[in-house]
Amino acid sequence: LLTLVFIGDGAPAGNYGYTNSGYSVYEEENERLTESLRTKVSAIKSLSIEIGTEVKNQNKMLSEMDNDFDSAGGLLGATMGRLRTLSRGSQTKLLCYMMLFALFVFFVIYWIIKLR
Repeated sequence: LLTLVFIGDGAPAGNYGYTNSGYSVYEEENERLTESLRTKVSAIKSLSIEIGTEVKNQNKMLSEMDNDFDSAGGLLGATMGRLRTLSRGSQTKLLCYMMLFALFVFFVIYWIIKLR
């Protein structure tokens, strides 16, 4: 802050209406506050640059994850299509395969028990 003190019409030409002691105190305070503000602005600038870098890295990672999820979704869609095709097939054929498997397991267990 700069305070003007008017001395009047008889003030010396080099003084410009400021008192020497008041002017230097306020000037020193202004310099100190300016330096403090400059330091804070520099800190905020470096922080905002770091935030910008982090945002770019996070966006890149999200883009890669999006691509991975898209490929996994495509694979899952193809698998679901195959399952739908399988479920539309003949139920009799599926039941026959299950019965043959059960008979096979039964004979294997019977054979293991008989050999003991």
